[in-house]
Amino acid sequence: MAEHTSRKAVQKAVSEFKEMIALALYLYVCIGALVLFKYTTLQQAGIGYEAWGIAAVKSLLLAKFMLVGRAMRLGKRLAEQPLIWPTLYRSLAFLILLLILTTFEELFVGLLHHRPVVDSLAHVAGSTFLQVLSVCFILFLILIPYSAFASLGEVLGEREVVRLFFISRSPDHSVRERPA
Repeated sequence: MAEHTSRKAVQKAVSEFKEMIALALYLYVCIGALVLFKYTTLQQAGIGYEAWGIAAVKSLLLAKFMLVGRAMRLGKRLAEQPLIWPTLYRSLAFLILLLILTTFEELFVGLLHHRPVVDSLAHVAGSTFLQVLSVCFILFLILIPYSAFASLGEVLGEREVVRLFFISRSPDHSVRERPA
């Protein structure tokens, strides 16, 4: 009995690790595109900017935060509504969670580096209202595909959605057809 429980725990840990890596890669591609845009824009202005390592670490951290939110069943409201509503709701809920946890993380890092609180808060989303608004809007847009994928997975089953997106679109007769 203990061996079975141990095996299930290892399988769950491996599954969550794979999910975190996939989510971190998705976030890294999105954040990486923004870093590349910022790099080229600042380079044209004669300002040096390199943040690839920070983007990778930030992607892993955000992915872990999102898995925490998923474990908390964050954004599960509106499950019976058309998929757009739970998708947008989940995106907003995760945005708020990421902002809160990132704020705590930056305050902690600031404390370790003896930075003033204001400087630490500026590292969360920017130092001006427009920077904060644009970072929040971009992160919300990044979260929409993730939330849509998760919402669709709740309807069709996660394995079926993964199969349809990454393996084969041919009909899988093991999945029951749902009445219209």
